[in-house]
Amino acid sequence: MIFCVEDERGFGQILGEDIVALACMIGERVLLNEGVEKSISDRIEASLYIVDDDEIREINSGHRGIDAATDVLSFPNIEYDGEDAASVLEAGVPDSEDPETGHILLGDIVIDSDRALLQAKEYGHSVRREFSFLIAHSMLHLLGYDHMTEDEAKLMENRQEAVLSGLGITRG
Repeated sequence: MIFCVEDERGFGQILGEDIVALACMIGERVLLNEGVEKSISDRIEASLYIVDDDEIREINSGHRGIDAATDVLSFPNIEYDGEDAASVLEAGVPDSEDPETGHILLGDIVIDSDRALLQAKEYGHSVRREFSFLIAHSMLHLLGYDHMTEDEAKLMENRQEAVLSGLGITRG
């Protein structure tokens, strides 16, 4: 898993660790849990942008018509049409492959660092845990998951928790 990170706000300094390494670790665990072969996951690339309330509000308004800040936005580059991500990725997605690198361009994740800090405090856990949750949540969106119904939401929650607990990233 490869993450291209734009962190002009210095959120990695707040976390006190390498933000790229943490994002890659979480992304790789999501892919592993979803059954994506290592030979494929090594070629998967996603972009991560760390922004503030104003920037995410502007993005949310422009792309979704919602004039409000949110904690995270996900912009998938692949359509799964009801198929599981592992099958789609292993079959190949030529329209989503970078011809120069051969990387599979999974999509973009935009995290509001202001919200991440606030939510960590509100939920009583570390900023690292909140950031990790947002990455796991967004990775699942990039792999075709959604939470529009109660069943979909429960499935995503279970998948997110499996990723985080598997990495020892717990609440508190």
